[in-house]
Amino acid sequence: MIGLAVCGTTSAKDWSLTFRPSGSLQADTPIVAPAPDGVDEGVYRLSTDADAASTPAVVSTVDGKRTLTVVLPALSGPSTFFLKKDDAKGSPGAGVAFVPQGPNLEIQIDGKRFAVHRVDVGAKPFLFPLVGPTGDSYTRAFPMEKVEGEDEDHPHQRSFWFTHGLVNGVDFWSELKNHGTIKETERTISAPTPVLGRLTTRDDWLGPDGAKVCEDERMLIVYNTRSVRVLDFAVKLKATEGPLVLGDTKEGTFGVRVASSMDVTKKAGGKIRNAEGLEDDKAWGKPSPWVDYSGPVGGKTVGIAILNHPQSFRYPTTWHVRTYGLFAANPFGWHDFGQSEKGDHTIPKGESAWFGYRVILHAGDGPSAGIAGQFAGYASPPSVRWIAAN
Repeated sequence: MIGLAVCGTTSAKDWSLTFRPSGSLQADTPIVAPAPDGVDEGVYRLSTDADAASTPAVVSTVDGKRTLTVVLPALSGPSTFFLKKDDAKGSPGAGVAFVPQGPNLEIQIDGKRFAVHRVDVGAKPFLFPLVGPTGDSYTRAFPMEKVEGEDEDHPHQRSFWFTHGLVNGVDFWSELKNHGTIKETERTISAPTPVLGRLTTRDDWLGPDGAKVCEDERMLIVYNTRSVRVLDFAVKLKATEGPLVLGDTKEGTFGVRVASSMDVTKKAGGKIRNAEGLEDDKAWGKPSPWVDYSGPVGGKTVGIAILNHPQSFRYPTTWHVRTYGLFAANPFGWHDFGQSEKGDHTIPKGESAWFGYRVILHAGDGPSAGIAGQFAGYASPPSVRWIAAN
């Protein structure tokens, strides 16, 4: 929601913004707010007055819409900030950057590795590693790397991925005989900035015979946060070749394979919790706005939360989340999940379906990380009122 009051001719430094959260807003919550066309694109600083510490912000245009992106401090009520252009644009190496590594991209936050976007191995694009705020990778290394003590089952569960097990009859989930493949065909990088980096890709879904089944457009946004690591991941799946049937199977769809030490089955402190309070195997197959998977990594309790955007297809999604470490949002597997209705869905030719998620890597377990509050800031971000004055 955006409000706007304009007085006279303005320049970029004349704007102020008032954020009005619906409740308390937790620190390190990324906010993407509509911005007036009169605000120039670029890097800014937000401060409450001339002497206060400032917070970096970025104004950009995405899909024809001008937006401001900022990682806000904690807010307990309406707060007004003044907007000033940051001509220095931060220190070299600060913020989020995508660094080419052959066909792959290393994603860095303040010069340190956060993740690698990989297209050089396997049947689909994926992220590995995925480094949390403690400095450890929170996802399983197998089959990309062999680590002593790790589980080596389900080699197609490559750290962080999006696909589905039954797309016009083709298995894109496993890497068994006659499986489909997803090939990146185009990428656009919007980075570096002190607030976020954005990677947009186009991908072809190819059957075992090489014929194109459909295509997608993906957007990965990584934010420069401190106490947690936050990324937004969205996929628009397009029926470009004809009607697209997404089948009713538990083998899907947006997945993470958590570090083996976090497995609930190992009885070493692993825990699955959803928004309704269901835990461990009781969360499997149930619809929920979010699920958190926590457990020990590197001698510390850490966790990964996946939040489902309210505008995502079939929100709240059902979850193929297993106590052995698979953590997947799957809105199609209704038969396996015990529902009476069929979960398959047909996208007519020329149309699409949109899937949106926020992923939070945190220290501690889900309750101590305040995942319910993080979801509130994601699902119902603060309204913003812009004021321009002489």
